Formats: sequence, structure tokens, C-alpha cells
Amino acid sequence: MPRIEVLSEVTGKVWKLQSAVGEAVTTDDPLLVVESMKMEIPVFSEKAGRVLELRVAEGDAVEEGQVVAVVEA
Repeated sequence: MPRIEVLSEVTGKVWKLQSAVGEAVTTDDPLLVVESMKMEIPVFSEKAGRVLELRVAEGDAVEEGQVVAVVEA
């Protein structure tokens, strides 16, 4: 099965995790929320599958284009 790397679209801080490793997700399910410039930007799963990795924790700083999760489609 293909592994999909999910990227942060903005630089900011992980405000909230909305999924867990092993959890089944569908296309466009929110995986986490990044806070940037006082805005909350959700990071969505691009494909349906299972969350293999969450590479960040709540409170972590993230950069634009950083891999924040891996989903097995």
C-alpha cells in the first residue's frame, strides 16, 4: 500500500492533534491543526487509509512543507 506524506502548508505551532496513530481516516479528515498568525489551519488527510505516523506533538513548531504525518492509503 502506498504511504502518503502529509505536509504542513504553513509555518506555525501544532495547536491540536485530531487523529492518532493507527486510526482510520477518510479523504479530507483533519489530522491536526496548526496555529499561525492567530489563525487555526487544519491539516487534512489527502487519501483514505490509516495513520502510520504523527511526526509532531501538540506545541511543536512546524515549518511550511514539513512532513507532519504519514498515512497508508
